[in-house]
Amino acid sequence: MKSNLLKKILQLMSVMMLASLITFSLTYISPSDPAEMLLTAHDIVPTQELLERTREEMGLNDPFIMQYGNWLKDLLRGDFGYSYFTRGLVTDILPQRIFMTVRLAVASLLFLIFFSFVLGILSAVKKNTVLDYIVRGLSLMGISIPAFWLGLMLMYVFVVELRWFKITQQTSLKSVILPAMTLAIPLMGRYIRQIREAILEQYSQDYVIGARARGIKESKIIIKHILPNALLGIVTLLGLSIASLLGGTVIVENIFSWPGLGSMALEAITYRDYPLLQSYVVFMTLIYVTINFIVDIITQTLDPRISLKGGEKVSEK
Repeated sequence: MKSNLLKKILQLMSVMMLASLITFSLTYISPSDPAEMLLTAHDIVPTQELLERTREEMGLNDPFIMQYGNWLKDLLRGDFGYSYFTRGLVTDILPQRIFMTVRLAVASLLFLIFFSFVLGILSAVKKNTVLDYIVRGLSLMGISIPAFWLGLMLMYVFVVELRWFKITQQTSLKSVILPAMTLAIPLMGRYIRQIREAILEQYSQDYVIGARARGIKESKIIIKHILPNALLGIVTLLGLSIASLLGGTVIVENIFSWPGLGSMALEAITYRDYPLLQSYVVFMTLIYVTINFIVDIITQTLDPRISLKGGEKVSEK
């Protein structure tokens, strides 16, 4: 167990190192001059003499490996550099953006988990009934609807026509409902179908038939016996969804003017704000590898036969 955990941690560290190298390399070979962009962002006319001096101060004349080493060393110390666009420390920008994205992601997950499990269980229990067909039809619509169109329609109906919400007040609780629904509804379609199939697969197992024969209530069979066994595949899918939501969805955040990580990444790309963009990529990589590691541990806890190494099942002795 400890050996597998250590190997997994080493793999995650390798992924982080590779991601940081690729991120720095892409900005290194980009045609834009960071020195010129920095001076322009501070409203300074970039003369040739000033550009040369700025490049020297920024270490841009050093070999690639030295530049990467200095950047990585600063990164490990928590120094993400200065944003060209906002003219402030990246470490001052990230916490607020992360907080807004986490807030939106948590709200989306609450919608997603509640409605997916309720509708998925109902669809499985009422298999091949009118209710099942309705739920399956709604889930198919959820998968098919583009997020940008759904967001615009929700905004038109609930903001413009009904005036129930205001998208300019991100501090209020109501402001998070529409963007959270826009993120959750397309995901619900997949989760409802996944939960339905997982429950139906468990319905034919011998332990369910035996539980019914002993007179155990159907609701108790579902909650205490079927759901724990059906959760295994759903946990992996949920982990990927959490990572995606924490990464910030650019389209949804821009539709609702939500100041999260997704909109920050778009601004960094638009203004070629390399320090901010590099920090976003590194942070996102850290989120994905961390959540992947946590999902592996949870999966093994739910089913001890699964080894952390490669997700393969090991035989019970």
